[in-house]
Amino acid sequence: MSRAALHKENLVQTAMRLFRRQGFAATGLQQILTESGAPKGSLYHYFPGGKDALAVAAVELAGRLISEELDRLAQQVESPEALLAAYADTLGRWMEEGSFTSGSPITTVLLECAPQNEAVTAVGRAAHDDWIRIIAEVYRTAGLEAEEAQERAELAIISFEGALILARVRESAAPLHLVARRLAGLG
Repeated sequence: MSRAALHKENLVQTAMRLFRRQGFAATGLQQILTESGAPKGSLYHYFPGGKDALAVAAVELAGRLISEELDRLAQQVESPEALLAAYADTLGRWMEEGSFTSGSPITTVLLECAPQNEAVTAVGRAAHDDWIRIIAEVYRTAGLEAEEAQERAELAIISFEGALILARVRESAAPLHLVARRLAGLG
């Protein structure tokens, strides 16, 4: 990877991590630059829209990473219940590894930027829709009709996103596992 591409990638990954931990408003461009190690000029070169453009890239990256993880998990499980349990385990492990200082990889930014920032809103919507699509496909494969599969997948994402907040506040992965168990109980 070229040095320039590495600077761009480091900026996005650093922004994603800081936005997730601190929020959009509390994260300054100077902090992103310092922690990423990228030269100052690279930020506006790659992100002429400044912090808003960086937020779009960070939400896109985070959304894609979660989609990839959900796809990977969906390929390994035999049922929707197993997918939800595996996803709860993954989210719980990430929360524990970060000492519960981070939340959802996109929700923090969306809460501060949507709906007024249309670009951030659009990439956030696309990320959530993709996560829902992956989970709904597992439900459909298990025999649910398309509408029921879609609703259950939406409920799963809604529930996990809320559970991430409670997990952070309680410094415990238990809310994530509760969501997986209770959603599995919907049978």
